[in-house]
Amino acid sequence: MDIILLIGSLALILVAAELFTNGIEWFGHKLNLAEGAVGSVLAAVATAMPETLIPVIAILGPVLLGGVATESSHAVGVGAILGAPFMLSTLAMFVTGIAIVIYTRRGRRTTDMRVNTGVLGRDVAFFIVGYGVAIGTAFLPQELSSLKWVAAAFLVVLYGIYVRLHFTDTAEESDPEELNRLHLTRVRALSGPRMLEIDVLPGAHSVTGGEPRMGIVAAQVVLALGLIIVGAQIFVGAVEHLSTVIGLDTTILALIIAPIATELPEKFNSVLWVRNGKDTLAMGNITGAMVFQSCLPTVLGLLFTTWTFSPDSAIHFASAAVAFAATILIFGGMLLRGRLSAWTLLIGGPLYLVYLYLALFTDLGAVAA
Repeated sequence: MDIILLIGSLALILVAAELFTNGIEWFGHKLNLAEGAVGSVLAAVATAMPETLIPVIAILGPVLLGGVATESSHAVGVGAILGAPFMLSTLAMFVTGIAIVIYTRRGRRTTDMRVNTGVLGRDVAFFIVGYGVAIGTAFLPQELSSLKWVAAAFLVVLYGIYVRLHFTDTAEESDPEELNRLHLTRVRALSGPRMLEIDVLPGAHSVTGGEPRMGIVAAQVVLALGLIIVGAQIFVGAVEHLSTVIGLDTTILALIIAPIATELPEKFNSVLWVRNGKDTLAMGNITGAMVFQSCLPTVLGLLFTTWTFSPDSAIHFASAAVAFAATILIFGGMLLRGRLSAWTLLIGGPLYLVYLYLALFTDLGAVAA
């Protein structure tokens, strides 16, 4: 049954990702937003919801229900918070790079990526600063633990500045004809004149052109988000049950298995965008999610868990070290040379395997277990 749920939820997420990428492009076009705002903020935050729910439920759920959060729930919450940037900077990059290589072999594109290095460079800078502050607080001595509140406030303000910068960027010139038709308008009942911004001549019996109205665009985005969240929750539930059956440790589940499931929307969105040559949207969807995860969910860890580096939590914080290494190796060359290649994204794969080895087969992972 778990296998059926896994396959079904994957299919649901894939369909939802196609609806979402199509809808969010139209959404950005209607609001005349720059690609950075669409990919790094709107798409990134929206598709980050599934993985953000895990630490919220694990850390705040017991308290909101009148109970007390346990050490186990804290471990799951911290693991999920740290697991998201790790997965995005390694596995999501690797999957996107593989997709580009495959599309190149099929003659659809080249391995050189057409990205706005300014947008991605900004994302990387905010991620390094935000995640650096969040991780740095874990090494504060006990007598300076009150500084975690200062760090939490700084992270919230930092993300606000990041969003503002993206939304004040000048929008690129775009042609509606370059956008794929909004999928909901393919439904006959939703393709009438009320859904399109055109003038219909008296006596006309059909509508063949015109932009979709903002209402139907927003409806498709909301529908897609709902399907993504439902699909991700079904996938995570099936993975958790399957992990219990085979006796997998909860720490490994929180750090490795659950983030893979909840990062699927970003991976699918980026694969769909690179297929169409929209590389800034594809990469911004990942790097923007990295910034979001480094600035906001980490606040939960800082304020409501024992966010402190120790031998027991070393494997958790080792994932942050790998995330930093992957980000610097992948985007350092881009900032120096002014270009990005799909081959560079593949660096994330070996780094992910290195961490997997540390977590499963060394004393570092054994201590956490």
